[in-house]
Parts: sequence; C-alpha cells; structure tokens
Amino acid sequence: MHPIVKLVAQRLALGALLLLAASALIFGLTEALPGDAAQAILGQAATAESLANLREEMGLNRPALTRYFEWLGGILTGDMGVALTNKLDIATSVASRMSNTLFLAFWAALISVPLAILLGLIAVRYQNRWPDKAISGVTLASISLPEFMIAYILIFFFAVKLFWAPSFANISPSMDLLDKLHAIALPVAVLVMVVLAHMMRMTRAAILNVMQSAYIETAELKGLTGFQVIARHAFPNAIAPIVNVVMINMAYLVVGVVVVEVVFAYPGMGQYLVDAVVKRDVPVVLACGVIFAAVYILLNIFADVVSILTNPRLRHPK
Repeated sequence: MHPIVKLVAQRLALGALLLLAASALIFGLTEALPGDAAQAILGQAATAESLANLREEMGLNRPALTRYFEWLGGILTGDMGVALTNKLDIATSVASRMSNTLFLAFWAALISVPLAILLGLIAVRYQNRWPDKAISGVTLASISLPEFMIAYILIFFFAVKLFWAPSFANISPSMDLLDKLHAIALPVAVLVMVVLAHMMRMTRAAILNVMQSAYIETAELKGLTGFQVIARHAFPNAIAPIVNVVMINMAYLVVGVVVVEVVFAYPGMGQYLVDAVVKRDVPVVLACGVIFAAVYILLNIFADVVSILTNPRLRHPK
C-alpha cells in the first residue's frame, strides 16, 4: 500500500473512533445534567405522578445505555429523532440552523483567510519594522479580548451610536442576499477579528521559518524583490502549517460560534444548542454535539491530509 493511502486511512479510522468517543462523552454529560426534559416541560410544581407519566411517554425511564445505543443506531441511519419539547423532527430543524451557521461562517472565512495571509506576508516583508509591529500589535489586542466583549463594543458603536448595523442578526429565507449581509455584518466582524489574529501570526511564523532555508538566499541572489521571494518561494513551502491553522480556525467558525450567536440572537446551531440545554432536550443536545464534533474532526483530518500530500518525502517514496 502506498504510504500516503495508508496514512490517510489511518487518519480516517482515528477520526471515526474519536467521533464515537465524542458521542459517548456528550451522552454521558447530558445524563449528568440536573433534571430532565420532563421536569423542564412541567416545571417545579409538577407532581411525581405527572412526571412519571411524561417520562414514560418520552422513554426517559429506560436505561441510559439502551437509549444511547438506540440513538447511535438512529444517527448512523440518518435518523436524529424528534425533539422532546416540541416533537419537531430534529434533522429538519438542524438543516435550517446549520445552513444559517454555515452562511455566517462562509462570509467570515471569505474575509478573514485572504486578509490573514496578506497581513502575514506584509509582516514578513517588513519584519521588525513599523508595519510588522503595527499588524502584530492590533491582532494581539483583538485576540486578547473575549468574543462577547468585542461583540458588545461593536454593538455599542455601530448599532447603538451610529445605527450602521442591527444589534440582532435575525435572518430568514425570504430575505435577499444584501439584507442578510447587512443583518450579519456585526457577527461576521466579531468572528473575523477573533480568527484573523491567530491565522496571521501563524502565517508569519511559518514563512519566517522557511525564510531561513538556503534556497531563499539563492532566490535573493537572482535579483528577485523581497515580496517576490516571499510570495513565490517562501509561501508555497510554508503552505502545510498555514493550512493546518486555517482549518482549525474554520472549525472554530462552525463549532465555536455559540457565544456570538447567543449575543446577536442569530438563528444558528449555537443558539439551537443553548436553547436545548436550557430545556434539557437531550436528543437535540446530542445531535448538535455530534455534528459539531464531526465538523471539527473532519476539518482536522482534511488539514492532516493536506500536510501529508504536501510532504515530498511521502509523495515520492524511495
């Protein structure tokens, strides 16, 4: 078997095992939560008899291990079940919520990835000079602030004071693209500021590491300008670590948007998960948790595969 095929197969197998372990961990954590969906629906004033009847109806009185394997079997066949609190099909709800989260993540990535790479190239070109120090200082300041603080600062200035953007990012299928973009302007800005710094600093570090190579000095002796050396010779050879950090941040844009979605009341997966946790709706929490884990694991596997494919020693084994 070719070394690349073997390594990719190993990564995929490890990803499947991690996803299985993540599903068991998420199920265990939901079981450890105080109360249950029946208690959340009926409230504190519910009688023991009414709680017992509702738990029987919902299947909550069955052993946890039985419920886990039934749920796991449903997930493997594409059946996420129904929400305990409103009896709606979870897959249908997840589809609409996930499309909203991906819409938000797409526009944040479209802005942040090219901008991070460009700023990283500029920082390397003007290393230890004022452009490098200015870029590093601003990005370090943005990464030091928590997301909710950045969100509230932007809301205060751009929504409350200047009225340039809405403070609530509520979108619907009936809205046209421009209206949707106007609605998500502030949450996209928050996500860009959060992921931009990490990607830029890692891009800068990866390219600076490559700049120490002998072939870079050869390129400089050929008379190429500093930016040409960086763009044509250093950047392509630093692509593996850059792709890794980009994929990690792409995973964050999908998985880590819970705080941003809650602050802006955005109808995405993060808000859906928080609502389900409050209501103790275990099937919804499990579905959201497994989807988040799958996205994170798959993007990390993709980054590993790109790193493998960009390794000449694996592409051309002796």
